[in-house]
Amino acid sequence: MNTASYFYVFQGVLRREFSRFFQQKARLISSLVRPLLWLIVFASGFRSALGLAIIPPYHSYISYPVYITPGLVGIIILFNSMQNSLSMVYDREMGSMKVLMTSPVPRAFLLISKLLTSAFISLVQVWAFLIIAYFCGIELPLKGFVILTPAVLLGSMMLGAIGLLLSSMIKQLENFAGVMNFVIFPLFFLSSALYPLWKMKESSEIVYYICLFNPFTYIVELIRFSLYSTMNFEALAITLFGTLGFLSLAIFSYQTKGSNAKARQS
Repeated sequence: MNTASYFYVFQGVLRREFSRFFQQKARLISSLVRPLLWLIVFASGFRSALGLAIIPPYHSYISYPVYITPGLVGIIILFNSMQNSLSMVYDREMGSMKVLMTSPVPRAFLLISKLLTSAFISLVQVWAFLIIAYFCGIELPLKGFVILTPAVLLGSMMLGAIGLLLSSMIKQLENFAGVMNFVIFPLFFLSSALYPLWKMKESSEIVYYICLFNPFTYIVELIRFSLYSTMNFEALAITLFGTLGFLSLAIFSYQTKGSNAKARQS
């Protein structure tokens, strides 16, 4: 297969996933309503309860609603990545995934195409959320909106790779939906999405160290620094290597299961 054939396959996967996304109106609305509720309702409550009206993460003082905005961007890509993995389990049960995997295109390319498509969908959701947040009074540097794009794509790839790895291990749709809750909420709450790490350390050192080992923490920090046109090289390196590691495991898992299925058929 030549380059044009690979591009044609990627374009087909991209169009299929975007068509599915825009047909699911509830998914589109919930992806915007969920972080907006956190932004409007919970921000005021946490600010008054925890005394976090002012937080100094980078040599400047910002309000708590502005501080948690990168964390809410993270939860958008987290939910979307897991929902995309859920659709993989659904496609496998319905048989469409089997048809896709039996195509002459390498399985690794198909999985990477699915991840890239999910990342682009996350980017659309993030841009829509930030535009709405701007009209809600959340002022962020305009330059950061551009620099944010590669950070969101990379973070989405990493979370999508984790979801792919989980989807390769779970056979039934009902089981995956339950596992998602045990993955999403610990990743989100045990990170720097809602509270700064120094505040976590003040309350509990155990929770602080759990946050340090949480890969979602570094995705949030990469997004946070990107919004302010700076670079957190530690977060970038961990997110990049985490993406490569989880993606390699997911590809290996899908290829192993495919080889076992062929062996059983023969």
